[in-house]
Amino acid sequence: MSTRPTPPLTLVVGAGGLVGRHLVRALEQAHHEVLVASVPWGDEGESISALLLTLDVFSQARRGRPWSVAWCAGAGVVATPEDTLAAEVGVFDRVMGALAASVGPEEDGVAFLASSAGGVYAGATGAPFDEWTDPAPLVPYGRAKLAMEKVVHQVASQTGVRAAIGRLANVYGPGQTLSKPQGLLSQLCLADATGRPLPVYVSMDTIRDYLYVEDAATMIVRCLDLIREESRGTVVTKVLSSGRPVTVGHLISEARRVFHRPLRTIPVGGAGTGQVLDLRLASRVWPDVDALASTPLPAGLSRTAADVRARVVSGGPLDP
Repeated sequence: MSTRPTPPLTLVVGAGGLVGRHLVRALEQAHHEVLVASVPWGDEGESISALLLTLDVFSQARRGRPWSVAWCAGAGVVATPEDTLAAEVGVFDRVMGALAASVGPEEDGVAFLASSAGGVYAGATGAPFDEWTDPAPLVPYGRAKLAMEKVVHQVASQTGVRAAIGRLANVYGPGQTLSKPQGLLSQLCLADATGRPLPVYVSMDTIRDYLYVEDAATMIVRCLDLIREESRGTVVTKVLSSGRPVTVGHLISEARRVFHRPLRTIPVGGAGTGQVLDLRLASRVWPDVDALASTPLPAGLSRTAADVRARVVSGGPLDP
């Protein structure tokens, strides 16, 4: 009588965020057993304590079976102060160090880090940017992401854990936090739902890549599968994008068409450091992953707008 293989046990850090929440669903659909942690992210010490306790549980549960850790946490955005980002990097470094110390020589473990293509490539030239583009962050946010990527390389080298680093495009979709100063697409949806004009701080010619969150989650699951096939200690960096860049002007026009009503925007100068004109992305690694970015922009816009409108109409909190 044949036995079914033991499903991977996957710890998702940041399961309450946009990418993490959708990743949990995608992992469950792929028959992973998923473990999440409740983390008080506002306090560095308490965050570390909560995550170390979760790691203890994870260490006991994963013995003798394939496992994954997917780090999708991070409250930082382009404008976040350096000291706040340093605290995030410190938490990541401490927790990944504890993970490394717990890994046995024969364990079948892989890791995934959600990094930021925009943060890493903000100062680069010669778009579209891919995995061979030299990183050139302009602000602390991008430098923090690179510091976290360095930690991943160190852990892989020390333990033999295989790791994938996903440099994500602008991820959007239902459930995005609306209080954070990011996410032009979801802010367009919020402006439509509330009837308020939306200040636009960048040029209408600004080019960005918008990746629908369900596609992003499916792509991450595929990356976890692919990295497990690599030799021990391998780290693969992968740009995760839709491959369909659009200007901000086109995005606003598309939003007006999808909403079927006028949308008021107010162009405001002074985008500040870190907001560059052209952030087109491409990928030369694991090309089959790119085909999973299948949601057209109008469809993603429509689903995001319906989610935002429902939250506004309910009168409850705008953040999930």
